[in-house]
Amino acid sequence: MLDPATVGVLVAIALAAMLGSGVHIGVALGLAGVWGTFLAIGPDAAWAQLATIPFSTTNSFTLAVIPLFILMGSLATQAGLTTDLYRAAYNWLGRLPGGLAMATTLASAAFGAASGSTVVNAAVFTKMALPQMTSFGYDRRLSAGCIAASGTLASLIPPSILMVIYAILTEQSVALLLVAGLVPGLLSAALYMAGIYAIAKRFPHIAPRSEIRVSWARRWRSLYGVWGIAFLFLLVIGGIYTGFFVPTYAGAIGAFGAFLIVVFKRRLNARTAVDTFKDAGITTSSIFIIVIGGIIFARYLTYTGIVNDITGALLALELGKYTYLFAFAAIYLVLGMLIDPIAIMVITLPVMYPILTKAGFDPIWLGVIAIKLAEVSLITPPVGLNVYVVRSASPIPLKLEEVFAGVMPFLAIDILTLLLLIAIPEISLLLPSLMR
Repeated sequence: MLDPATVGVLVAIALAAMLGSGVHIGVALGLAGVWGTFLAIGPDAAWAQLATIPFSTTNSFTLAVIPLFILMGSLATQAGLTTDLYRAAYNWLGRLPGGLAMATTLASAAFGAASGSTVVNAAVFTKMALPQMTSFGYDRRLSAGCIAASGTLASLIPPSILMVIYAILTEQSVALLLVAGLVPGLLSAALYMAGIYAIAKRFPHIAPRSEIRVSWARRWRSLYGVWGIAFLFLLVIGGIYTGFFVPTYAGAIGAFGAFLIVVFKRRLNARTAVDTFKDAGITTSSIFIIVIGGIIFARYLTYTGIVNDITGALLALELGKYTYLFAFAAIYLVLGMLIDPIAIMVITLPVMYPILTKAGFDPIWLGVIAIKLAEVSLITPPVGLNVYVVRSASPIPLKLEEVFAGVMPFLAIDILTLLLLIAIPEISLLLPSLMR
């Protein structure tokens, strides 16, 4: 058997080589973990991990909430809730400076309460809102950047898939984490809208005001279309917050509620039902592969003592707690330029989570910071996932560099939001403390 340090170097090289050659991140993590366990402990331990972890992970009651939330989002999209949301937001905000972009942000934040997926948000609003904004004379860079950044709000606003994964990886309460993301998510949306308003006031030619007048009666009538999202949000988050049911039951009830909305709106037929369930299954499978591979890799790090060695070495330096947090943020931002947020979490949390909690940070608050950092990674070049989604889904000609240019103001706003969340932990911990 080789010593853990030598194995660690070999595994790091192998993992980098696999990722560089385009191997799926979940497969790469799993293979690296099995190989590292094989070299450091022995073949029996390696094969035992490979044989048991996939089943034990997917058989988890807690993890079952992920496909249920994904299905809820797919059904909500099928029900046309995004169109109703966008129409209502436009009727109320359209005549303000930057009103269309603000309406897109508000509608995307609200839809995040049903979809839980940043990719779904970005794709849906690219197809729906981008043609609208450009037809009203909005700059394509601002329009695309607004949609890419607003899509990330689904990471914080419950039900968030990333929050569930963080809870599983760190063995924290899913319910507390979902509730903790609500106020920071709404704060992020509010700061985005404030930033859009400031940009539109300073540069009115890139976000001209709409000349279409909307009566107050039409505005109030448009709110009728928001009932679906409000119903799902109150059903899921209200049930979790009051303790009426656990998050997994909330996911099941939310998915069933979305199904009833689709039936009520008469948008369900055999073909759409098959497509909806198939898309939800594909998305769930992709996430599960990453989680399984990450857990295999995390077990390798734990069993070989690498996590304890790194934790002990870094804590022995006796650095300030915020120095550790800054290092954590830097790692996230660098990795966010290369791989997706779920992969970042399964790679970094086994090592950094023990360090940060032992340094004195609250695990629930740390979850909010980790997810906010994951949001930022979704729009950072060169591999901001939401940027590529907007570019791919765009119904009008759009260059990748235009989308990256458009998200720059929103990146600056995200940094401001992060500083506020770090300086005032009560923003994240208010609702969990009341729930406790």
